[in-house]
Amino acid sequence: MVLLAAPADSGQTRSAAAEAMKAVALRLFAQSGINAVTVRQIAEAAGQKNHAAVTYHFGSKEALIRELIVDGAARIDAARNAWLDAAEAAGGPRSIEEVMNGLVRTSLDHDPPTGREWYNRFLAGVQLVNRALFEDAVRGRWNRGYQRCLDHCRRLLPGIPPRTMNQRLLFMGAAIGAILAARETELADQSRHHPMWSADATLDQIALTLAAMIDQPECKATA
Repeated sequence: MVLLAAPADSGQTRSAAAEAMKAVALRLFAQSGINAVTVRQIAEAAGQKNHAAVTYHFGSKEALIRELIVDGAARIDAARNAWLDAAEAAGGPRSIEEVMNGLVRTSLDHDPPTGREWYNRFLAGVQLVNRALFEDAVRGRWNRGYQRCLDHCRRLLPGIPPRTMNQRLLFMGAAIGAILAARETELADQSRHHPMWSADATLDQIALTLAAMIDQPECKATA
């Protein structure tokens, strides 16, 4: 996911050195997890001789992680809302598959600055060990497009009871993050070709799989 220089309303303008550290930190966090990476490792990997560079530019490791979350979430939300605006203007989305396809494709970076995508793996790792940090960073600000997509799912399947629908949407949200993180992991392996994961048609298959999780008859309890 393309990272913004700083969130649009943060009032911050990052230096080139800080942006380089953010790019390095995103990669390291995606590869090893946020708990396994130290600020010293980030500084060294970014070519900073001062090992306190992360603290100097961001205040703390947690603040850096939060900024990376917001950078990617803001980018995704902007792309998602733009897609929804266009779809709604044309009378859509018209199916659950269309909503899922929009969710999948707006979660990707088709032109990552370092040549590889890292954000979905980074985000999956953050949510695994510190979901509260993720939720606090995006709450009420950078997930509007996602919530609009969920509202369309409810609109398109009015026959599914609200409790059941909410459960399925929760499962879908967990699944999309895991699948896209797995995709990034495979594509990051430069030692071999990945015809399935690199194919555009695979994105359609992911969307169809997610749609199938939602658009099913309600299960009947058995004795």
